[in-house]
Amino acid sequence: MPADLTLPVQTLASQLLACESVTPAEGGCMPIVSERLQGMGFDCRYINRNGVSNLWARRGHTSPLFVFAGHVDVVPPGPLEQWVSPPFSPQVRDGYLYGRGAADMKSSIAAFICGLEVFLAEQPNYDGSMALLITSDEEADAVDGTAAVIEVLKTEGVRFDYCLIGEPTAVDVLGDNIKNGRRGSLSGTLHVKGIQGHIAYPHLARNPVLEASPALVELANTKWDEGNESFPPTSWQVSNINAGTGATNVIPGEMKVMFNFRFSTSSTVQGLQERTTAILQKHKLNYEITWSDGGQPFLSPRGELVDAACGAIKQELALDSDVTTSGGTSDGRFICQICDQLVEIGPVNATSHKINECVRVDDLQLLQKVYLNLMRRLLTSPSV
Repeated sequence: MPADLTLPVQTLASQLLACESVTPAEGGCMPIVSERLQGMGFDCRYINRNGVSNLWARRGHTSPLFVFAGHVDVVPPGPLEQWVSPPFSPQVRDGYLYGRGAADMKSSIAAFICGLEVFLAEQPNYDGSMALLITSDEEADAVDGTAAVIEVLKTEGVRFDYCLIGEPTAVDVLGDNIKNGRRGSLSGTLHVKGIQGHIAYPHLARNPVLEASPALVELANTKWDEGNESFPPTSWQVSNINAGTGATNVIPGEMKVMFNFRFSTSSTVQGLQERTTAILQKHKLNYEITWSDGGQPFLSPRGELVDAACGAIKQELALDSDVTTSGGTSDGRFICQICDQLVEIGPVNATSHKINECVRVDDLQLLQKVYLNLMRRLLTSPSV
């Protein structure tokens, strides 16, 4: 069933979902967004880099500056034959809107824009300024997206008072979880070197899989930190192991292990690297390791923004939200460099990146109400 044109937020969400914006492509989303924003008096500016499309749209020049941040790029849809309906042909079934990006996070962009239209109609002389930062490079390398925009804004002396990111944060029902920070991400690729040989003559070879296994077990069982009141303890996980030639009678000459830390503010990149190296050396491995820093942990202290977000959800959804730092990374790790207070609120995360990704149609309208309520609380005097 196609979109219901009597529901503006569903209509806009469907327009965005129809765009094939597999990362880092914007797929036609940016013109749709910029046209709506220009119609509301926003000055739209593109800060593009290396083929990535980034939109910075601002209305007003006074403080406080309230920014909505989001991304229009999506992960690849995967096997098309496993989708009940085509991933870029949005359809409504049984009260859910289906399409790649429905949860992560085109619905949030639609809900904010539609909420913003209502807000400006009722509060044309609101306090402060509004802006949107929309990128097409969040799901992949995230090098030329929000990070690039923040670099430019830093040089221009721009600073955000509040930032709302529309990442899907809910677990079971809309509003049950919001985030005011994220753990850091540190990845490594470990190459363990052995000596290839015939499997019938193991004394003439060295098997890197067997040599490295005790070290991997120790890394997995290590308590890296205790976490703290805002973050769970740091975790270490293997994401991929590869060794061998494919033959059953050959001892491999090397093994590659890909792993990742999700770490709290109780640990540092340098400390995690040093402790990892010490364990590998303890087991006398012949190895090389390369590191990739995916982002530092960040935390927005509980203050006016988080309190307003919890109040908006309580008023619109009759829920008490859990304020957490769980989950993966987000573009908040870049935004926090020039932002005083940051919070993430979005749809239920259960189907993000999955086949048949979807969002409840009713949640689209409820999310719009939450965003509208939050704008009223922060940008009108006295607060509603």
